[in-house]
Amino acid sequence: MGEKMRSGLAGGLVLLAALASLAPTVGAADEAYEINAILPLTGGGAFLGQSVRATMNVTEAALNARGGVHGKPLRFVYRDDQSTPQIAVQLTNEIVAGKPAALIGSSLSAMCNAMAPLLKAGPVQYCLSPGIHPAEGSFTYTASVSARDYIEALLRYFSKRGWKRVAVLTTIDSSGQDADKAIAEAVGLPDLGQVEIVAQTHMSPSDISVSAQLENMRAAQPEAYIVWATGAAVATVFRGLAQAGVDAPVAASTSTMTIAQMTQYESFLPKQLYFATPEWLAGGDSAVIDDPVVAERQREYFRAMGAAGLKPDAASETAWDPLFVIAAALNAIGPGANAGQLRAGMAGLKGFRGIDGAYDFTRAPQRGIGISNTIVASWDSSLKNWRVVSRIGGAPLAQ
Repeated sequence: MGEKMRSGLAGGLVLLAALASLAPTVGAADEAYEINAILPLTGGGAFLGQSVRATMNVTEAALNARGGVHGKPLRFVYRDDQSTPQIAVQLTNEIVAGKPAALIGSSLSAMCNAMAPLLKAGPVQYCLSPGIHPAEGSFTYTASVSARDYIEALLRYFSKRGWKRVAVLTTIDSSGQDADKAIAEAVGLPDLGQVEIVAQTHMSPSDISVSAQLENMRAAQPEAYIVWATGAAVATVFRGLAQAGVDAPVAASTSTMTIAQMTQYESFLPKQLYFATPEWLAGGDSAVIDDPVVAERQREYFRAMGAAGLKPDAASETAWDPLFVIAAALNAIGPGANAGQLRAGMAGLKGFRGIDGAYDFTRAPQRGIGISNTIVASWDSSLKNWRVVSRIGGAPLAQ
């Protein structure tokens, strides 16, 4: 696609976003435009997959209220990867045979990484896990902000609060390795030069105790902790911290930032628990968000989720903007768009505004957003929800 066409497409997407509320509602009787979605609806990742599917149902209704795709109602066709890479590969092969333009999923990094090699000629895959790093120019895109940007924001927040001695515990899987690399890169930034990683230890996701690791971490006298683990592993760490009487600030992986997990772990959550997150959580708050279009997108999101009886969290966030991006790109390209046209259109997209801010895939290939879309939040047990505690990039709000 030439530069002129890319520029025109980007402008069309921005215009579409601005005028979306004026689009007509599609008729239920019209033939649907179907997009396959591979999600972990059963197995170890079911808590995530079920939450994502519930949000996608709300997103589907919101998109159809704005005209769907080419005047047809959009319909997501859900397929269960059972939280197993082998099943994800099998389902992907079945879908690829039909040569669709787009494919959503999975919600787990391992599944997305298993699927991606099968998509070298399309369809465009929008992975709903932020933990992967697709090759620039590939058919794979990924939702939300990367671990690198999350950790930068967290360390900046810690540093500016005076918590400069940080102990780190990560898992030995790909997610933990990604976090280790991100931490090494972030502490080298000019404004984070005073941050010191005083202890860095690891655990297996299957470990049922981390007492030895926590003992080593506490011996280093940290002022704050970073725990990068998911599911049962993070529960093990939280229990260990509670049993050890640790009351220092603790930052956890954004994958833990779900209502389901906060509720399940309520009795042993750290008293000072922080997360980095894209800016959706601000909910249009002018103290954090200075873009009125983004602010309105966030308010629309909270209204739609509330009307459906759902509480927004990190799982639902990943299933919102990507679907609007896909639908907007398909509408801008025109009927009959193929995978190659969709990939080219998304690669040149900038200026699209969603709940996570303004997207620019030329600046952040395959992802569209980064540190300039990242804030820090804390869990408030009295509200049973998160509170925004930083500005964009991690600098604390006025205390």
